[in-house]
Amino acid sequence: MGTNKRPVFLDLTKMRFPVTAIVSIMHRISGVLLFLLLPFALYLLHHSLSSEDNFEALQSILSQPVVALSVWVLVCALAFHVFAGIRHIVMDCGFGEHLSAARFSAYLIFCAEVVTMIMVGVWLW
Repeated sequence: MGTNKRPVFLDLTKMRFPVTAIVSIMHRISGVLLFLLLPFALYLLHHSLSSEDNFEALQSILSQPVVALSVWVLVCALAFHVFAGIRHIVMDCGFGEHLSAARFSAYLIFCAEVVTMIMVGVWLW
């Protein structure tokens, strides 16, 4: 009887990840989104600060649904990244490392993000 050395196909859709792993993965995804949206954010910042006419033109551009959606994604990704980053820093300092505290803080991050998403959506639209 030999061991089976064939590759194993892992179906990620059937695996259940713990909430702490989901927060960690989403923290990385939000970081990638922030990196990809950084030129857009810098463009908005540059035009908002260059002159009053550009600021007024930018306000009319932000009224377009695609641009507003992009700003919403940017702000929500930033909020999640900040919330999860603070959680990771606190855990690196030795607080909330136990499984129950880590789960609680992960759920707290999700609740804070949902509230933030709703508030930013109301603010933009």
